[in-house]
Amino acid sequence: MKKIINPWKGMEGYNCFGCAPNNEAGVKMEFYEEDDEVISIWRPRPEYQGWIDTLHGGIQAVLLDEICAWVVLRKLQTTGVTSKMETRYRKSINTNDSHVVLKAHIKEVKRNIVLIEARLYNKNGELCTEAICTYFTFPKEKAKEEMHFLSCGVEDEEILPLI
Repeated sequence: MKKIINPWKGMEGYNCFGCAPNNEAGVKMEFYEEDDEVISIWRPRPEYQGWIDTLHGGIQAVLLDEICAWVVLRKLQTTGVTSKMETRYRKSINTNDSHVVLKAHIKEVKRNIVLIEARLYNKNGELCTEAICTYFTFPKEKAKEEMHFLSCGVEDEEILPLI
């Protein structure tokens, strides 16, 4: 896997709840690329629980929506917005688990509408939550002007993230 470079890291005013590394309340996701998939390994924390020791469903939705956005960034080299998200919760996730794994890929592209399939697995590799996100993507010029997005690359060397 290769680590995806965050194109906004260090930019003034950048404070995304999903991926800004310095947002104290945020989930601070990082992303990797392997073939057609974008992958994230995330560590649950007790402050994100809904019920006792159970990861809140809204946080799960945030994680899935965020990885879908990064599929757009990396695979299509533009930005966009979520226009619809269908989420299916299959199994609860313990906030004391060491990590969860998220994987997402493009399912379908229809002009500027992109369907992205995302899955969230617990530390044992069991599918816990899945989503189909419909993204409205922006023309590259609009992404550049309004979001200051130029490109989304990967680091040169292959890495194996610590789990």
